[in-house]
Amino acid sequence: MALNIFRKKFPIAGPLMVITQSYVKAGDAIPLPPIGPPTRRPIGETQYNKPFMPQGTTHILVIEDEKRVADLIQRGLEEEGFTVTLAYDGLMGRKLALSPAFDLVITDIILPGINGLELCKELRQARPTVPIIMLTALGTTDDKVEGFDAGADDYLVKPFDFRELLVRARALLKRSSDRLQSHEGPLLRYGGMEMNLHTKSVRRDGRDIDLTPKEFKLLEFMMKNAGRVLSRNEIAQHVWDTHFDTGTNFIDVYINYLRKKVDKDFPDRKLIHTKSGMGFIFKEG
Repeated sequence: MALNIFRKKFPIAGPLMVITQSYVKAGDAIPLPPIGPPTRRPIGETQYNKPFMPQGTTHILVIEDEKRVADLIQRGLEEEGFTVTLAYDGLMGRKLALSPAFDLVITDIILPGINGLELCKELRQARPTVPIIMLTALGTTDDKVEGFDAGADDYLVKPFDFRELLVRARALLKRSSDRLQSHEGPLLRYGGMEMNLHTKSVRRDGRDIDLTPKEFKLLEFMMKNAGRVLSRNEIAQHVWDTHFDTGTNFIDVYINYLRKKVDKDFPDRKLIHTKSGMGFIFKEG
């Protein structure tokens, strides 16, 4: 592994405030983060602009089999005020991730024991609302689609800039916090389509539609903005918490997946339309 896993430079010397010593491996007892007051330095302003600051103790689980990479991520996140626990294999990572003690999970895909895709699928079934970031060297469009289909909320390719990981983590934590505080009703209805935000079920004219987690989020965003043209960049920001990469077509891939499931049996009543050069619109007719 190259030494420049990410480009944020850490000082070689000087004091380091250690929040948790949390290296775990298969067979160890699982040291869950403390429930009481955090034992970390006070959160203060750093060189990064903070759109979201963790309140109380924000616990992040990092599942990464390369110890040096995991340690660098842990150190960077702890410097930003988070409490971090490390797992170096998929089996231990799965045991830890299933605990409600963690607010965010960052996982590699290629792991010993159980790979990150299977771990993500199991975690999404057990904890449907916990944010998950996949951090991996697998960077093709097919790899990203597979990761999102497994239930990941975001996908970052190595080598990466730590600042980007930090921004994405904060965005997911803020969205999760906003969702918990929202009093929005559980049902969305439009053009014969009904979406239940609590049960994560979708029906059109009484017919069940089976969606992956990312397809569900994409449809939810489009239904909440029915009648309005949505650009690819806007979709990327709100559904994937990232900026649209013009070098990939993963948004178009997901729109096509959604079309096949939503409009396939309704050729004369399509709801998902393309506006050439502008984006997509969810509307009747």
